[in-house]
Amino acid sequence: MAGQQLKPVATGLLFLNFCMYAIVAAIGGWALNYAINYGFIIDSNLQLPANFSPIAFPIGNAATGFFVTFALIASVVGAGSALAGISHIRSWSSESLPSAASVAIIAWTLTVLAMG
Repeated sequence: MAGQQLKPVATGLLFLNFCMYAIVAAIGGWALNYAINYGFIIDSNLQLPANFSPIAFPIGNAATGFFVTFALIASVVGAGSALAGISHIRSWSSESLPSAASVAIIAWTLTVLAMG
């Protein structure tokens, strides 16, 4: 069968895709942890500033919080897409292709949204 020749290529690209989403999740998780630890410190005598936003990050500019939030959402959905891809590669049938492709398209769309 001609489709079986593409199985190793699809497996390699799936592994590369999963590694990319894992790296994005790790960096986004670090940035979120940094923002929680070193962001706005609430004290009993402290007043909230007029332009306070819960997505305000102490690093980067005003768009960093949104970028990190969307990148974390895209990386989680992308990791789920990789799991659907693993399921499709294991069965390698036309019945498992639509579910894997639909999750992959959603993950790709969220990744494009995260890029801005």
